[in-house]
This record gives sequence, structure tokens and C-alpha cells, in this order.
Amino acid sequence: MKNSDSQIFTRRQFLKLTGAVTVGFAGLRHFVANPVVAGTLADRPVGYGPLIPDRKRILNLPKGFSYRIISRQGEKMADGLLVPGKPDGMATFAGPKGKTVLIRNHEMSADSRKESAFGHRNELLAGVDRSRFYDFGRGESPSLGGTTTLVYNHRTGKAEHQYLSLAGTNRNCAGGPTPWGSWLTCEESTEIAGGVVEQDHGYVFEVPASAATLAADPIPLKAMGRFNHEAVCVDPRTGIVYLTEDRTDGLLYRFIPAAPDNLREGGRLQALALKDAPGFDTRNWEALKTPKLPAGEAQEVIWIDIHDVESPADNLRFQGFENGAARFARGEGMWFGKGEFYFACTNGGHNGKGQIFRYKPGAAEGTPQEDENPGRLELFTEPNNTDLVKSCDNLTISPWGDLVVCEDDNHPFVVGITPTGQYYKLAENVGYRSELAGGVFSPDGSTYFVNIQHAGLTVAITGPWRG
Repeated sequence: MKNSDSQIFTRRQFLKLTGAVTVGFAGLRHFVANPVVAGTLADRPVGYGPLIPDRKRILNLPKGFSYRIISRQGEKMADGLLVPGKPDGMATFAGPKGKTVLIRNHEMSADSRKESAFGHRNELLAGVDRSRFYDFGRGESPSLGGTTTLVYNHRTGKAEHQYLSLAGTNRNCAGGPTPWGSWLTCEESTEIAGGVVEQDHGYVFEVPASAATLAADPIPLKAMGRFNHEAVCVDPRTGIVYLTEDRTDGLLYRFIPAAPDNLREGGRLQALALKDAPGFDTRNWEALKTPKLPAGEAQEVIWIDIHDVESPADNLRFQGFENGAARFARGEGMWFGKGEFYFACTNGGHNGKGQIFRYKPGAAEGTPQEDENPGRLELFTEPNNTDLVKSCDNLTISPWGDLVVCEDDNHPFVVGITPTGQYYKLAENVGYRSELAGGVFSPDGSTYFVNIQHAGLTVAITGPWRG
């Protein structure tokens, strides 16, 4: 994937960044011993203070912080196409001369023509190479999801280059960066080929992180399973890919690649199960007459092989659960830190308003010896208090060690969670009835990028971040 114009994260850069941003998290799990009552708004100076009303009535931010809208749906891009709508999950990579390469998903389907990169009537479609599309829709109704890549100049505060980097996929929600310098983008769709639909959907695709216009080969990574994908994260030590499933009865998966830096070589797909409680339901819903998963207690796990991974019937989650896999309520955003990762379940919890889990891989993760030192899953936080956080979706870890969470709600906040377990508000969307999505920091930690999805806006937030 590399060429002379590509700006790629090296494995060393990835380890340095992810290691630095989680150093302060060791103490947070002690705070959430009771998942029903855990969590308080900060009762001492923490975070960045109260949110100040925005004169433009778009984003309320703490004092000293500011935002710029750096990309809008419908703007013309460098390749002659238009910025698509519904931006979602994102990742950043080091670009040339201190710039940032930002890759964005677009959660769009074939019926999203009003927000299409090719114009409302797809009038720009004729100028695009057919081979760039995964699903061309027989030229009548192409799939309109995919990714765009943006090069951000921190000095000017502007996006100076944008282009369509993956075309022809459906409902690209989240994904995750790889240690070898690419973005894994996931389809939250299980549409089957038929009629004008040329391809089955529900796959993961890989997009190179390039500052120059470089379209990804639209090749699905089929061995990683066909299901309602949401996000992925990669363990830089082992190359194992972990995946969430956006279903109310979804599973947590891992993919053990045959070649850690070449996912097209295939591999083995598995689902997580609690070692001492097969078929456990982690959702903790009040209505469920099943045991509840306590917060702050690490549970040893095993991993169950998943077969027939291309799943014509979209039944991988049923197969896994019947064989003992644990069940989760809409697994969404996830992020790998130092030797562990976190993932959100948007509809989990006593009141269905969200959970965040933590998983620490074992020392022999993915090998025959892992039974001797298994990985451990922990319900990291479940506040059951919508004043603290609600419908947690995309998440990342800040350069100073706080978990930073986007809410999937019509009146959403960006919420920070400190290493001591206190919550604070970092931003409030007051301009649009739209979720906030894709929140991620630049490689140098100076800028937080986030999408206002239904408005089709990408925003860069700067301010006096703590180092």
C-alpha cells in the first residue's frame, strides 16, 4: 500500500501513541464497583470547566476552546466529486510537514442520493472508474457509502485536500486504525446481492492512509465475517483484530490473521465467551431474568471458533451464542490502548442507556497456550444515569489518559471520563438534532476532530488540553 506520497503510521508510532494515552487509566475500574449507582459529576475541578454558550449556536465548549468547521457535505473535493453526507467513524495519521491525514466513514446506502458524492442524480458517476466501486449497482443504484480522506493543515486550520478513498460500500459506520498505517472500515449492513445490488454486503475493507489521492482497492476481507459490523481495533503486539457487532443481541469477535500485516491472507474468526458462564448475557437489562454482570470484576474468557463466516443467513451471532458466546447490546466504538482495549455497548445497562467494557488480552493471546493465562473481560462502567453519559457510541483515549466518548442522541455531548472515574462534559451539540460521531485526536494531540453526522459537518476543536 505504500507509495512515495503516502503518509503511514509506523508500528513504533502506533505503539508510542496508544501506550501514552492509557497510562492514567489503571485506577478507574475501582470507581465502578456498583454498576447501578456508579458515577458522579465532578465535585472538584476536573475536565475543563462549564460549557460556554456558542454565539453561532452549534457547539458549546469550555472556556478557552474553539472549533472550526473544516469540511461540509456537498463541498467539491480534489477529485471533482462532492463531500458525501453522514460522516461517522474516523482515524488520524501523521501527514507531511506536520499535517494530519484524517479518514472518515460515511454511513450511507444506495438510497442516500441527496448526500451522494456523485450529485443528487448521480450525475458525476459517469466520470468515475467502474473498477473503483465494490458495488456499482449496475450503474443504476450504486452503493453510496465508503470513505473520504482529508488532509488537515494545523497552521491554517483548514482542510487542504479531500478525496473519495473507498467507493461502493454500504453504511460505513466505524472501524479502526492498524499498526501498519491503514484504516479498517466496516459495513453496518447485511444486504444480499439481487436485482440492481451486485454484491453481498456486511464486510470489512482496508483503506491506505495517503495524503495524496489514492483510492483503496474495493476488496472485502471476507474471512473477518459477514455481519452487522461496527468497529474494530488491532492489538499491535499480536496483530489480532477485535470486532464489535451492532445488534441488540450481538457478539464480540476476534480475528487471528494468517499474516498480521496482510489481512487478505485470511485467518480465523472467533467469538468471546465467559470461561465460567457459557452463553452469558452481559446486557444487564432490568427486564432480563438472568444474572447480572458486576462492574469492576475481571472475568476470564475463552474464544469459540465461528464457522461459515460469510453467513448467507446473517446468523453468526446465533451460531456463537448457541455454542456459549456472550451476548452484548449493540457493540459500537472501540479503541486499543496500552495492552488493553475499551468498547461501548450503546443499549446495554440496567436502563438500556449504555455500558463500556474493558478487555485485557492474555500473554499468550491467540495461541494454544492461552488457556493457561486467558484474556479478561471487565464491565468497566455502567452509570445508569443519563446526566453522566447516555447512548455511548464512538470512543477514543485522549493523550492525557481520559476516555472521550461521543453520544448517539439527538442532543448529544462529548463526555470525558477521568482516571479517577469522574465524568465531565467536553462539548455539547446545540445546533442540530444529530448524533456526534467519530471523535479522534490528531497524532500530536493538539486537535480533536468530531462529526455532526446528520448535518454533514466535520469539526476541529482546539484549546488548552492538558499534556
